[in-house]
Amino acid sequence: MQAHPVLDPRIPQSAYKKVDLSVSNASLGDALSDASRCQEFLTAFLRQENGLVAWGGYLEKRDLYRDFEHFNPDSEHTREYHLGIDFWVYAGTGVYAPWSGVVHSWAHRTAPGDYGPVILMEHRLENTKVYSLFGHLSIASLKGLSRGKPFRRGDLIGHLGTWEENGGYAPHLHFQLIYDLGGFRGDYPGVCSFSDLPFYSRNCPDPIEMLQYC
Repeated sequence: MQAHPVLDPRIPQSAYKKVDLSVSNASLGDALSDASRCQEFLTAFLRQENGLVAWGGYLEKRDLYRDFEHFNPDSEHTREYHLGIDFWVYAGTGVYAPWSGVVHSWAHRTAPGDYGPVILMEHRLENTKVYSLFGHLSIASLKGLSRGKPFRRGDLIGHLGTWEENGGYAPHLHFQLIYDLGGFRGDYPGVCSFSDLPFYSRNCPDPIEMLQYC
């Protein structure tokens, strides 16, 4: 089934511009050192590209997570490979269900660098169970949720949070697809180490291929 856009459908596809936040992008400088510098970089990028949404990041190696103890309690297994797609856009932007499904779990993960408010949904696509993870939402997005609550394709799920509530990032949606949650509830790794990359790249398919846009 054709996916519904995960962001406000009034944003035209032509306004989505792919951005490189990897370690190989020398132009980043210290743009990822805090939320305000990141937002300045993204605002300048979108102005130059005449866009509204900066997107990208699947399997991208980033320096963004090095200083978060939550990500790297073990220095021998630094987590720096991003497993979802980020859509960088203003706080308050609506987030929508790409396919019909039900609520699996949710949480407000408050550690610095974590997801902040996050929702996981369960879908059945061509007889295959797939979970979708929506991270960095507003706190209000968690109201009224219940396990198994149904959502139809195109239903509003919530809205993007500000940096104060989304884990400390410039506003964006972390969207990730997962085949096997492995017992996780209200959480799933969104970044992994190089040694774990073969497993996670199989278990977390490229969202853009399944969304069929951007």
